[in-house]
Amino acid sequence: MKIAVLGAGNMGISFSKSFLKYELIKPQNLHLITRNQQKKAKILDEFPGSQISSFGEIKELDADLIIVAVKPQDFSFVAENLPFKISENSLVLSIMAGISIEKIQKALHHQFVVRSMPNSPTLLGMGITGYTAAEGISFNQLIQIERLLNSTGRSVYLQDENLLDGVTALSGSGPAYFYYIIDAMIKAGVEMGIEENLSKLFVKQTMLGAYHLINNSDKSLEELIKDVASKGGTTEAALKTFDENALKETLKKGILSAENRAKELNG
Repeated sequence: MKIAVLGAGNMGISFSKSFLKYELIKPQNLHLITRNQQKKAKILDEFPGSQISSFGEIKELDADLIIVAVKPQDFSFVAENLPFKISENSLVLSIMAGISIEKIQKALHHQFVVRSMPNSPTLLGMGITGYTAAEGISFNQLIQIERLLNSTGRSVYLQDENLLDGVTALSGSGPAYFYYIIDAMIKAGVEMGIEENLSKLFVKQTMLGAYHLINNSDKSLEELIKDVASKGGTTEAALKTFDENALKETLKKGILSAENRAKELNG
């Protein structure tokens, strides 16, 4: 299988590394295409056995799968200025937020499109990707795509493409929400007189431990909260303040704003 990655940014590179790590593709069958000529040397160092090209250098592209990994805001420009024709036999996999299958099909004049939404933990092989496909793509092709996506973590097939904007808001943007909350906790620790590195250690280990408790417990989130929040105790005082300031509602509104922005990107 020959794979071309159009847009060798963080996500395109992390996908490529995962494919190579799990030997799903040979280095010589990987072609990374960057719009930034100055990045070529650095990418060559990371992928010594693969083909690295800048956008304007390609006249023909020999690939079974083309991964479109450019920023969604740049997609229309890239599609209009594509210097090569996509083969009818190629499959296109988009990892762009917000851009619908129909828009990709029209812009690239190509029918066979799979749309997916990964998140940044794919960099560690711990991501999750929601994906859906255009009509006409075979079951075997979808299995092949899922195998590639699973090399970056986990993947979930969605029958309804409309759900992908919600996935974008929930898991695509999701890591930033956790970083935001963790940052607030660390800063609270510093304000209480705990040295910053020590505050980070307490918060990060607490987050890690809480994740494993959620993953290994049959209890609901409400029950797990009650296990920590004893009547009249310190946790109850914090949760009361969160509720008084509508923290949960604010977080939900933020996530819905992210979904709305994903829909706008397709406009």
